[in-house]
Amino acid sequence: DMTSGYPAAAATVRRDAAQVSAGALTAAAKADPTLRSRYDETGLRLLLRDAELLAERLAMCLGGGGVRWLSDYAEWIGPIERRRGVVLGDLAALCAGMVEALEPSLGADELAAARRALDAAANVFRRNGRVAGDRHKRNAFLKWMYKGV
Repeated sequence: DMTSGYPAAAATVRRDAAQVSAGALTAAAKADPTLRSRYDETGLRLLLRDAELLAERLAMCLGGGGVRWLSDYAEWIGPIERRRGVVLGDLAALCAGMVEALEPSLGADELAAARRALDAAANVFRRNGRVAGDRHKRNAFLKWMYKGV
């Protein structure tokens, strides 16, 4: 039932998806200044599109009162983002930035529900970011130790 949670908050997130996603990308870039240097303009636009899709899934979570839609979506897009060369940690940073972007427009209970859904998705991104093929920075000591293996 998509009205069992916070349908008004879901409508707000859907209506302001472009502003929320832009604010999330700005907050993620502020938290990690190397984000802008790792992606060209096309890559940043794709991250902005990814943030808009995260906002749509977040609206589903807020409307339905659960975290399943966003955490399942995080599981599904991991291989696609990895193929595009996107570090899954950057998507986790987008989730954290989305919480910052939503703070002024949601109430306390609605923001807590949004934070639960976004934290669940960020945990999925961090867990799947440890899988081989993700382009995150490796541990230098382990890289040196296993160099000849």
